[in-house]
Amino acid sequence: MTLKIDLPPATLEELKAEAEARGKDVETVAREAIESRLARRKRTFAEVLKPIHDAVEASGMTDEEVNALLEQELKAVRHERRSPQSQP
Repeated sequence: MTLKIDLPPATLEELKAEAEARGKDVETVAREAIESRLARRKRTFAEVLKPIHDAVEASGMTDEEVNALLEQELKAVRHERRSPQSQP
C-alpha cells in the first residue's frame, strides 16, 4: 500500500539525515519507525520492565535495597524539580 504523508520541513530533514546515517532510503527508515512504534504499543508492562528486573536480579540487591534506591532517586528528582535553579 502506498501512503502519502506531508511532513514539516524540519521533520523531513531529520528523516533524511537518519536515513543517510543508517545507509538506507527515506521510505525504509519511515516504514521501520512506524513498525517499531506499533510494535511497542503491543508490549506488556512486564515486557518493558524485564531488562530492569533482570539487572536487579543479577545485581544481588535485596528488595529492601532496591526500594531504598528508588526512594532515594525519587526524592532527588522531586528536590531538583522544586529547586529554583531548575525553573526556566
